[in-house]
Amino acid sequence: MKIKHLITPLAALLVLAASCEKEIIPSQLDEVQVSSSYLSIPVDGSAPAELTVTATDAWEFEKLFAEKTGEKDANGKDVYVYNPLPAWLQADKVSGPAGTTTVKLTAGSTLDGRSAELRILCAGKEQIVNVIQGVATVSPATCAEIIAGPESKTYRVTGICTGIYNTTYGNWYLNDGTGEITIYGTLNKGEEKKFASLNPSIEVGDEVTVEGPKQLYNGTVELVNVTVIKVNKSLIKVDSLSTSNFTSDGGDAIVFLTNKGNTLSVEIPADAQSWLFMKAVTANTVTLHAAANTAGPRQTTLVFKTTSGGKTYTSETTVSQDGLSGTADLPFTVTEAIAFANKVGGESSNDVYVKGIVSRVLYTASAKYPTTTFWISEDGTCSCTEDSKSTEDPAHDFEAYSVYWFGNQPWAEGNAQVSVGDEVIICGKTTVYNGIAETASKKAYVYSVNGVQTDANGLGSEAYPFNVAGGIAAANAACTANVFVKGIVSKILYTFSASYGTGTFWLSDDGTYNGAENGKSTTDYAHDFEAYSVYWLNNQPWAEGDGQVEVGDKVTVYGQLTLFNSVAETASKKAYVYSVEKP
Repeated sequence: MKIKHLITPLAALLVLAASCEKEIIPSQLDEVQVSSSYLSIPVDGSAPAELTVTATDAWEFEKLFAEKTGEKDANGKDVYVYNPLPAWLQADKVSGPAGTTTVKLTAGSTLDGRSAELRILCAGKEQIVNVIQGVATVSPATCAEIIAGPESKTYRVTGICTGIYNTTYGNWYLNDGTGEITIYGTLNKGEEKKFASLNPSIEVGDEVTVEGPKQLYNGTVELVNVTVIKVNKSLIKVDSLSTSNFTSDGGDAIVFLTNKGNTLSVEIPADAQSWLFMKAVTANTVTLHAAANTAGPRQTTLVFKTTSGGKTYTSETTVSQDGLSGTADLPFTVTEAIAFANKVGGESSNDVYVKGIVSRVLYTASAKYPTTTFWISEDGTCSCTEDSKSTEDPAHDFEAYSVYWFGNQPWAEGNAQVSVGDEVIICGKTTVYNGIAETASKKAYVYSVNGVQTDANGLGSEAYPFNVAGGIAAANAACTANVFVKGIVSKILYTFSASYGTGTFWLSDDGTYNGAENGKSTTDYAHDFEAYSVYWLNNQPWAEGDGQVEVGDKVTVYGQLTLFNSVAETASKKAYVYSVEKP
């Protein structure tokens, strides 16, 4: 037998060792040079890596690595800051002057190897330095194993993309049948913010294989800045719908699909099965039928499935249905209520719900006269006459005339009163008097004020501010009005500063805090309210010399409310400290 090549295991090891010892020469630039293009840190982090930078001008590491700040923008989305190093890597210097500078890079221990590509900018030129720690190992795993596994470990997982919520960074959900995890950041050729340019792209229903390290963020299991290994495009796709929005009367809609699989089925969520039905199925179409809707607007997400080769592929689409206006779920706007009242002419046969902003109070309620009369409009302004007894613009102003209090009960001593600026819903019969649309006298009542249906915890007005329980209830009711919330400061998360102009702290009714030690979340959503990124007194950015709130202070904040991850809070930079009472 003729042997052409023979390499023993020992020889192979010698070849590998020789290749590992070969010096890697960094790219040579006149403006900036580095001692090595590749730096190594021990897996246990016991020793730093040193880098010598020789530059003809000032230099700095480029800020490439996105990190959550913990704050949210006006739309409730996470705010990011860009850093010159990834979170796992530290340096004693991230910039320097012209000349020679030594940089020490350190890292903590790691379960798996990791690496980062750093870029040094100098005089318009870019020098690349790669930092590695340990030997990169990847553990194939299921979602269930990732959820149960340790943080910082790198995993490879294959599953179906079930939803995408950020197409800039590539944030989406992956489900493999054993569980679901969040993919937070999707790299394309090692770079962030390239999700949209992935080829092939990732769409809901695709089977995707990714690699990345695990982290926990507010209890959510995430794989961070993953590398896409493979995208197996779904064999089923929703092409179009004859309508994606049913009227309140209901009716039929046809879903047109591309289906390259062997079967076709439709999954309708349990909470939609009372009003949405599958009427007919062909190889590439599904006919849906929606029942008439006598409540508020509703929507659901349908999942279409096909199988091939033992695998199931999916595609999703959302359908919605209009609600019946004038109901508790979908109250009339003031404009709609005026049109309705004028159409009926006399007293309406049924009760309707009308939503608006109190623009003028004509009569407050009393024990002797236990009803109240006030005007509402859509924008909170009033075209009323000087005595408030009429309006100069009947198409703009609606009169809540002689209405009872919550629960259709006569007003009683100790009850609150509506105030100008309150967001109210009135329930009752409508009529028209002297050309003005209004409620029929003593045949309507105040259904809600600023999202709540009781004044036990305040109404959110200056005269009747919400306590913390009331503020939490209003936030959960999606109140859109600016309201007052008063409570006791229980924990400071971010003190007020001139650089941000805002502060963040927690309020409760009893002054205790039932949240995480770091102050970034609560474990009792019904107890803690977050004054999130609020301005100082008079709605002004905090400035040097201004005071600070402290634990134990009684503070009233004023502005918009919102919910974030089930936490009731002020909308970022849309509220301010109205008053501070020191103990």
